[in-house]
Amino acid sequence: MFGFTYLDGIAFSAFIGSWIVYHFLMEGGWSERRSFNRRMDQFRLEWMQRMLLRDNRIVDAQIVAALQNGTAFFASTSLLAIGATLAILQSTDAVMAIFRDLPFVEPNRTSWELKTLGLAVIFANAFFKFAWAYRLFNYTTILLGSTPPARDAATPEAQMHARKAARMATLAGRHFNRGQRAFFFALGYLGWYVNAWAFMVATFAIFIVMTNRQFGKDAHWILDDPEPETSRD
Repeated sequence: MFGFTYLDGIAFSAFIGSWIVYHFLMEGGWSERRSFNRRMDQFRLEWMQRMLLRDNRIVDAQIVAALQNGTAFFASTSLLAIGATLAILQSTDAVMAIFRDLPFVEPNRTSWELKTLGLAVIFANAFFKFAWAYRLFNYTTILLGSTPPARDAATPEAQMHARKAARMATLAGRHFNRGQRAFFFALGYLGWYVNAWAFMVATFAIFIVMTNRQFGKDAHWILDDPEPETSRD
């Protein structure tokens, strides 16, 4: 149907399944204190608790601004990717001519256009995640501005406010990570333009690399070792 085979269906199912599994690995209850992203949540709380003790919080506002700038960059990149993907649809004939000369590629106009639309959907998902993360960082800045003075840092109200700010920053970081996740899986999705086998191999390769970065020793030794070895690169 539409130029797709049963193997294409299996490859696409594996792609969606890998994305879902990775999502729960990163954000499920099991990942707490295990994944690198979830371990950073504790440091966000420590950051806000120390922020309470500072009379001058300009540095904290600058940190949030830097995080916003990075998020804005990825959001604008997502829009460019969406535009580029849709522009490719206008050059279908030229692209199909190139693909016919490549080995192991069996181009079909309908399936190729549907794959390209699917890629645009992935980048659109990334854009919405980054745009919402940017807004959440805005809210974090507002919470910073409404933080009680340092002399009241020990009060229950101030401690609760610090936890609110930390949770807001954590939520912003979580949506930013989801946007990056869409970018990474989009790289695996590109394998589908070759064939279903390349699609599955690329998807699992991306899954393994991303999982290793979150749970591998290289990602955790800095947080685990109280005296990191300076020789490690």
